[in-house]
Amino acid sequence: MTIRTLSRTRGLAALALMLAFIAPGSTFGDEHAHGSAPAHGGGGSGVGHQHVDARFSHNHSYYDHGYGVRNAPRGGYAIDHGHDHYWYHGGHWYGQGGPGWVVGGAPFGAFVAVLPPFYTTVWFGGAPYYYANDTYYSWSADRRQYEVVPAPEGIESAGTMEAPPGGDSMFVYPRNGQSADQEARDRYECHHFAVEQTGFDPTATGGGVAPEEADARRADYARAGAACLDARGYSVR
Repeated sequence: MTIRTLSRTRGLAALALMLAFIAPGSTFGDEHAHGSAPAHGGGGSGVGHQHVDARFSHNHSYYDHGYGVRNAPRGGYAIDHGHDHYWYHGGHWYGQGGPGWVVGGAPFGAFVAVLPPFYTTVWFGGAPYYYANDTYYSWSADRRQYEVVPAPEGIESAGTMEAPPGGDSMFVYPRNGQSADQEARDRYECHHFAVEQTGFDPTATGGGVAPEEADARRADYARAGAACLDARGYSVR
């Protein structure tokens, strides 16, 4: 994955890619062009171009594919995947199209450093998948990032949102008005801090530890993660 800054000047090759990506009938919003439209519901002219993703009781709103914005929303970052360029923000994937950026599907095989601010963990075949906006992510231990993956066959009928036995639920509330994107980054970094401190990784089968150590290590992991988040200005319950 390559993170880069957006340039206001694009060459003819980029223009060709933009025209190829844009969907017929795409609608370009004005307020979202300045990064003010919500990524998950809310008002503004983009509200008529949203849908609710209710799969796995996810129940969050996202912009429809084909909805366009003139400028990439602030707070996201650019991702180059193959020969294509994307802007990743709030669970949305934008591709260059027409006079700006157009919402589209996430490309399989792309990697992101943080999950969408709101995601649902779905357990299937003993492994966790992270779901948001019709997209599945899987943790890559080699890359230490999350990979966009196709929906595993059978996950919609057999996947469960319940954690394995002994799993703990953690409710995190920002005390200092942190944005959803900032919270996602802090959760991600505190997760890895807790893994490094305890050796327990909830994204690995059995936590990556011996069965007889799992309960104690899980509790240590939860305490380490909660302490990290508390230090960054969150209330954890």
